[in-house]
Formats: sequence, structure tokens, C-alpha cells
Amino acid sequence: MATHSLSTSSLIKKDQASIWHPFTQMKTARQPIPIVRAKGIYLYSEDGRAYLDGISSWWVNLHGHAHPYIIEKLKSQVDLLEHVIFADFTHAPAVELATRLLPLMPGAMAKIFYSDNGSTAVEVALKMALNYWYKQNLKIPKRKVICFKNSYHGDTFGAMSAAGKNEFNRPFWSHLFDVESIDPPLKGKERESLSQLEILLSQSDIACFIFEPLVLGSAGMIIYPAEGLDGLIRMCKKHEVLTIADEVMTGFGRTGSLFACDQLSEKPDFICLSKGLTGGFLPLGVTACTEKIFNAFLGESLQQAFLHGHSYTGNPLACSCALASLDLLLNEACLEQREMISVSHQDFCEKWHLHPKLKRCESLGTILAIEYKTDSSSYFQSLREQLYDFFLSKNILLRPLGNVLYVLPPYCIEAKELKFIYDQITLTLEGDIS
Repeated sequence: MATHSLSTSSLIKKDQASIWHPFTQMKTARQPIPIVRAKGIYLYSEDGRAYLDGISSWWVNLHGHAHPYIIEKLKSQVDLLEHVIFADFTHAPAVELATRLLPLMPGAMAKIFYSDNGSTAVEVALKMALNYWYKQNLKIPKRKVICFKNSYHGDTFGAMSAAGKNEFNRPFWSHLFDVESIDPPLKGKERESLSQLEILLSQSDIACFIFEPLVLGSAGMIIYPAEGLDGLIRMCKKHEVLTIADEVMTGFGRTGSLFACDQLSEKPDFICLSKGLTGGFLPLGVTACTEKIFNAFLGESLQQAFLHGHSYTGNPLACSCALASLDLLLNEACLEQREMISVSHQDFCEKWHLHPKLKRCESLGTILAIEYKTDSSSYFQSLREQLYDFFLSKNILLRPLGNVLYVLPPYCIEAKELKFIYDQITLTLEGDIS
């Protein structure tokens, strides 16, 4: 039977001989850091170092690594049912999760469709929206999608297409379906964004508008006010255009409210969830929609149904983790922790936002975004490597988006640990890390 007793050097050597890591230039990549265990906000490497996970391991971990409550619920489910086909069958974890999630979600969400991750949750919403209009047999077919410029919705082809053409998907431009894009409604530029949308909607062939509510994540944690987004959604409703909220990153308290769309007066037709859904334990995606969308697929023939699915749709283990994570999220102690993080971020911004090395320093809920002044603002900005190496040398995992550094920790982080992160950020402002 295989074991995990490889030495550090052997593990790294075998990794480099056999594994292709994501978002990594493998020719120039630093040696991967072997992690043997994790607890709370810390990742423990084989050489005994403890790394403070300041980005929740790509935004998925809500309550801390190896949380005992989620482990307990997962172990209990493993003994009962690990998986079952979700066509014509069902099980308690999936039903309970949907039953508990729907009343918590903004707007009139009525049904939940399960998938595997954020990209697939977006794919499901796009296919439902486009299929909805296909079923209407309109004289002018609604086939086009509108997105924000520099948005990101995942790495599958539909999700890539829905973000528009950018440097992430350049090799595939000829294979992506065309979308229209508008500027996000940044503070002071709401009218420009609304005007761009109005021009596009006058074409009468727009099927849906997809957006990351309140913050564009991979674009550099670009934060914008709720009022501007409300105006865009309102105009979409006026023109009978469906709206898709990609809350894969913003869901489950990241922006302060339970969902980012809770801060809107207008509500979307679809909400996509993943990342923090299971507390960072197992992959799971959710696409929630209104009754109107669901009803459009009802009929007497299978051809009228939504013909889409995944092998692990509604996985019982993942659903059990999500239920446990939801228990923790709705606990008063978690709310207090999120408020502590939010206030701490605000205090940091108040102190440092005018620093001459910074283009911006702002926060939204538990998200802190710091943009350094550089010749250009880009995911590929070389400052990224300097910052990344500096924080690793301080035993902190912060993975900058080019010249944008962000802090998005698990909710269990303590004030002293946040201060430690802030102190190291201060060193990048007051010293020289080159």
C-alpha cells in the first residue's frame, strides 16, 4: 500500500518530475513547499515552518484548516454514503443544504443546481440563461452576454468567454463566443457604466449580464459601490435581460454581509457559489435561480429539460461539509470575527491609504486590497515576485495579483495575527524589499 513517508527532497524531486501546477511558469518556478498538515490559519511544512495563510488557500477556507466540527460531520457522512448518481436519486445532505441555503440567499431564489466548482457554477448559469431565451422563440433571438471589462468567471470555455478576451485566455480567443463588455461602475464613474449598458441593451439581442458583485477579484480586487450595480441591474430588468451574480469569491461573508448581493436593492436572477461553500474541505458548486427560470424548462418531453450534469453532482460528502460550514458561519462568534477583521482592515487603510508608494489602499468586509504604484497595473507586473518572496520569508502566504497585494484570511484569525501581517506590509512601504 502506498505511503506518504517521502523525504522533503524526494517529495520535491518527484513533484517536479510529475506534476504541472496551476498558474505557474514551470520553467522558472521556485521549488514547491511541501505541506504536511494544517490547523487554524497555519500551514505546516515538512521542515517545521508554520505559514500564516493570509489568502484562505485561494479564498476557499472560511473557518480555518482542519476545523474539528467540519471533520466530525464529514467522518459521519463517510460511514453512511460517499456518493450516488444524482439523476433520479437524492439524499439528505443535498436536500438539507438546498433547503437551508435558499432562504438565506438574496432575492427570490427558488431552486439550486449542484455542480463541482466556481467555473461550472457559472457555466450552468450561462447555459440556463441562454437556453431560457432559446425556449421563448423570439423574433430577435437573445444570444449575447454582457460582462465587466477585466472580469474573471473561471477557466472553462463558457466561463472564459463570459469574462471577455483578456491575457488569461488569449490563446483561445478564436474559440470563445463573443461577449459585450462595459466598465464596472467605479465610484464617480457610475454614469459612464450605465450609459455603456444602455447602448448595448438598445440592440434587443442581449440575453444576460454577468458580474462579480462589489469587487472584481482576479482583476486586482477592484472594489465598486453597490449603488452603481443597482442601476445596471435595474436597467437590465427594464429591458428583460437576465442577471447573473458570480458570488464564487464574495459569498459567505467575505464582503461583510452574508452575500455581496445582500447590499443591493436590486436582486439577480441567478447566483453562483463555490470556494467557501464547503469551508475549504471539498469541491462543490451551486447555481441558484428564480422560479421563472426553473419553470421555463418544465414540459412533457426530456428535450425540454435542462440537459446538463456532472458525475459528482450533489456529492454527499461535499454537501455535509457545506452544512457544517454553514453552521459555523451563522454562529454569532463568526459574525464577531468578521466584524473584527473588517474594522482592522479599515483602520489599516485609514492609516496608510495616503502613503506615496500606494495607488490605493481600501477594504470591503474581510477583504483588504493594496495597490502599489508601478509603471503599469497588471497581473504580470514583476513586483509580484518580490512581494511574494518577501512575505514567504516572513512565513506568510500572500499571493499578489501583480502589483496588487490582498489579505483575505480565514475568519478564525486573531487580532495579533492580523497585526503581524500589517506590520510586514508596513515594511514593504517603509523599507526596501528588492
